[in-house]
Amino acid sequence: MTSEAGLASLLLSVVELIRQLMEAQVIRRMDAAQLSDAELERASTSLQSLQQEVLRLCTVFEIDPADLNWNLGELGTLLPDQYYPGVTTDSGSVLELLDRLLNKGIVVEGEVDVGLADLTLIHAKLRLVLTSQYLLKEG
Repeated sequence: MTSEAGLASLLLSVVELIRQLMEAQVIRRMDAAQLSDAELERASTSLQSLQQEVLRLCTVFEIDPADLNWNLGELGTLLPDQYYPGVTTDSGSVLELLDRLLNKGIVVEGEVDVGLADLTLIHAKLRLVLTSQYLLKEG
Protein backbone atom coordinates (compact mmCIF):
# COMPACT_ATOMS: atom_id res chain seq x y z
CA MET A 1 0.00 0.00 0.00
CA THR A 2 1.40 3.39 -0.93
CA SER A 3 1.60 6.22 1.59
CA GLU A 4 -1.17 8.03 -0.32
CA ALA A 5 -3.41 4.96 -0.11
CA GLY A 6 -2.59 4.55 3.60
CA LEU A 7 -3.53 8.15 4.33
CA ALA A 8 -6.62 7.86 2.14
CA SER A 9 -7.65 4.70 4.01
CA LEU A 10 -7.25 6.45 7.37
CA LEU A 11 -9.23 9.51 6.27
CA LEU A 12 -11.95 7.45 4.60
CA SER A 13 -12.30 5.33 7.76
CA VAL A 14 -12.88 8.50 9.80
CA VAL A 15 -15.31 9.87 7.21
CA GLU A 16 -17.23 6.58 7.19
CA LEU A 17 -17.38 6.56 11.00
CA ILE A 18 -18.79 10.09 11.00
CA ARG A 19 -21.21 9.25 8.16
CA GLN A 20 -22.58 6.26 10.05
CA LEU A 21 -22.75 8.29 13.26
CA MET A 22 -24.79 10.97 11.47
CA GLU A 23 -27.00 8.26 10.00
CA ALA A 24 -27.66 6.91 13.51
CA GLN A 25 -28.61 10.41 14.67
CA VAL A 26 -31.00 10.81 11.74
CA ILE A 27 -32.60 7.47 12.62
CA ARG A 28 -32.96 8.48 16.28
CA ARG A 29 -34.65 11.75 15.29
CA MET A 30 -36.84 9.98 12.74
CA ASP A 31 -37.95 7.45 15.37
CA ALA A 32 -38.73 10.34 17.76
CA ALA A 33 -40.73 12.12 15.02
CA GLN A 34 -38.38 15.12 15.21
CA LEU A 35 -37.75 15.42 11.47
CA SER A 36 -40.11 16.68 8.80
CA ASP A 37 -40.46 14.66 5.61
CA ALA A 38 -38.36 17.26 3.77
CA GLU A 39 -35.58 17.13 6.41
CA LEU A 40 -35.58 13.35 6.32
CA GLU A 41 -35.36 13.35 2.52
CA ARG A 42 -32.48 15.86 2.54
CA ALA A 43 -30.59 13.89 5.18
CA SER A 44 -31.15 10.60 3.36
CA THR A 45 -29.99 12.01 0.03
CA SER A 46 -26.90 13.58 1.62
CA LEU A 47 -25.95 10.37 3.46
CA GLN A 48 -26.36 8.31 0.29
CA SER A 49 -24.23 10.77 -1.70
CA LEU A 50 -21.52 10.69 0.93
CA GLN A 51 -21.56 6.89 0.98
CA GLN A 52 -21.24 6.78 -2.82
CA GLU A 53 -18.32 9.22 -2.68
CA VAL A 54 -16.54 7.11 -0.06
CA LEU A 55 -16.96 4.05 -2.29
CA ARG A 56 -15.74 6.00 -5.33
CA LEU A 57 -12.64 7.13 -3.46
CA CYS A 58 -12.02 3.55 -2.32
CA THR A 59 -11.95 2.58 -6.00
CA VAL A 60 -9.62 5.46 -6.89
CA PHE A 61 -7.13 4.50 -4.16
CA GLU A 62 -7.66 0.75 -4.64
CA ILE A 63 -8.93 0.25 -1.10
CA ASP A 64 -11.30 -2.55 -0.20
CA PRO A 65 -14.25 -0.83 1.57
CA ALA A 66 -14.19 -3.63 4.17
CA ASP A 67 -10.70 -2.41 5.17
CA LEU A 68 -12.24 0.85 6.45
CA ASN A 69 -13.51 -1.11 9.45
CA TRP A 70 -10.60 -1.65 11.82
CA ASN A 71 -10.41 -4.37 14.43
CA LEU A 72 -9.45 -2.59 17.65
CA GLY A 73 -8.89 -5.70 19.75
CA GLU A 74 -10.74 -5.65 23.07
CA LEU A 75 -12.53 -2.44 22.07
CA GLY A 76 -14.23 -4.27 19.23
CA THR A 77 -14.33 -2.79 15.76
CA LEU A 78 -14.52 0.75 14.47
CA LEU A 79 -17.84 0.08 12.71
CA PRO A 80 -20.47 -2.56 13.48
CA ASP A 81 -21.52 -5.15 10.92
CA GLN A 82 -25.12 -4.04 11.43
CA TYR A 83 -26.46 -1.35 13.71
CA TYR A 84 -29.76 0.25 14.59
CA PRO A 85 -29.60 3.00 17.24
CA GLY A 86 -30.78 1.82 20.64
CA VAL A 87 -30.51 -1.89 19.79
CA THR A 88 -27.70 -3.69 21.60
CA THR A 89 -25.44 -5.90 19.50
CA ASP A 90 -23.26 -8.81 20.58
CA SER A 91 -20.01 -7.22 19.44
CA GLY A 92 -19.02 -3.72 20.45
CA SER A 93 -17.88 -0.97 18.14
CA VAL A 94 -16.64 2.58 18.42
CA LEU A 95 -19.67 3.73 16.42
CA GLU A 96 -22.07 2.21 18.96
CA LEU A 97 -20.17 3.78 21.85
CA LEU A 98 -20.15 7.24 20.25
CA ASP A 99 -23.83 6.97 19.32
CA ARG A 100 -24.77 6.08 22.90
CA LEU A 101 -22.63 8.90 24.27
CA LEU A 102 -24.28 11.36 21.88
CA ASN A 103 -27.71 10.07 22.84
CA LYS A 104 -27.10 10.52 26.58
CA GLY A 105 -24.47 13.25 26.54
CA ILE A 106 -21.13 13.33 28.32
CA VAL A 107 -18.82 15.98 29.72
CA VAL A 108 -15.10 15.32 29.94
CA GLU A 109 -12.86 17.73 31.82
CA GLY A 110 -9.15 17.67 32.34
CA GLU A 111 -5.91 19.55 32.51
CA VAL A 112 -2.78 19.01 30.47
CA ASP A 113 0.71 20.31 31.17
CA VAL A 114 3.27 20.17 28.37
CA GLY A 115 6.90 20.95 28.91
CA LEU A 116 10.46 19.83 28.76
CA ALA A 117 13.52 19.86 31.01
CA ASP A 118 11.29 20.03 34.10
CA LEU A 119 9.70 23.25 32.81
CA THR A 120 5.97 23.51 32.26
CA LEU A 121 5.63 25.51 29.05
CA ILE A 122 1.97 24.99 28.19
CA HIS A 123 -0.98 24.49 30.51
CA ALA A 124 -4.36 23.69 29.03
CA LYS A 125 -7.70 23.19 30.72
CA LEU A 126 -10.04 21.16 28.59
CA ARG A 127 -13.79 20.77 28.71
CA LEU A 128 -15.48 18.66 26.08
CA VAL A 129 -19.25 18.42 25.87
CA LEU A 130 -20.36 15.64 23.55
CA THR A 131 -24.08 15.41 22.90
CA SER A 132 -26.60 15.31 20.12
CA GLN A 133 -27.77 18.72 18.90
CA TYR A 134 -31.41 17.95 19.71
CA LEU A 135 -30.44 17.17 23.32
CA LEU A 136 -28.91 20.64 23.59
CA LYS A 137 -32.15 22.19 22.34
CA GLU A 138 -34.22 20.21 24.88
CA GLY A 139 -31.95 21.06 27.84
